[in-house]
Amino acid sequence: MDGYVTVIGGTNMDIAAALTAPFVPADSVPGRVTLGCGGVARNIAHNLRLMGHEVRLVSIFGEEAFGNMCWNECLAIGLDLTLCERCEGMRTGMYLCINDQTGDMIAAVADTDIIACITPEFLDSRINAINSSSLVIADTNISAEALQFLIDHCTAPLMVDAVSTAKAIRVTKALRQSHTHRLQVLKLNRQEALAVTHCDTVESAADYLTDLGVSQVYVTLGSDGVYCSDGNRHEHYSALPTMVANTTGAGDAFIAGVAHAQLCGTPFPDCAQMGLRAAHATLLSTQTVNPDVGCFLKIED
Repeated sequence: MDGYVTVIGGTNMDIAAALTAPFVPADSVPGRVTLGCGGVARNIAHNLRLMGHEVRLVSIFGEEAFGNMCWNECLAIGLDLTLCERCEGMRTGMYLCINDQTGDMIAAVADTDIIACITPEFLDSRINAINSSSLVIADTNISAEALQFLIDHCTAPLMVDAVSTAKAIRVTKALRQSHTHRLQVLKLNRQEALAVTHCDTVESAADYLTDLGVSQVYVTLGSDGVYCSDGNRHEHYSALPTMVANTTGAGDAFIAGVAHAQLCGTPFPDCAQMGLRAAHATLLSTQTVNPDVGCFLKIED
């Protein structure tokens, strides 16, 4: 597990509401509201730190109170922020979600305009450090142009998390417009996979994506587990039985688990099993990142 993992994308201040009574539209509902540092890239980076890796984050922070809180929390968990930037006069990304009594998301809003500062030029100025990594993971909070730059210029194995149906289209656009048309890993959920490919099944969606240049596709299926394909091998793994406390962050933990497995030399598609264990740990926790995730992976000193 030598070398840095570099994670590129969003850092947000998360505002999460967990309802303690049934949701009623257009009405105030009792619940618990928490505030904490999140963002897909930051969550992936946090999980990887807990799994025992040295992690370099590439993200953008504002210099307001929330930006300072996120910056300090990232430093406290041991993330390398030397490739990050703090932008005066800009607001740190914010993510607002509402979960029902079972932990399932009812609705969420992501205000991540600040991540537009991660341009191809921004990445180009850091490309030597990025390419010195053992593995690079990006989220689709960054633009299609920035993703295309990474696909064309990143020499380390590159993984991408699709983030949402609205943003997943950026990675397929980047692949079509790239010169190399290659991507090591793409992780999507069922809804994202069907939306970006216009396919009717996850199997045909995965075939579409491998034809587009993705070496390994992981489609998470919630309680149904995960479907994996590299164009030749196709595998479905069942989810672990879980008493769900919260669903936010499970996908971030999944891709971190897959990355951890790859760095440990686990072959495709068995990496998915480590992803499922990391997601299971997150689902059991009320926090977006389970501080004990490493225990679920049986990490040894």
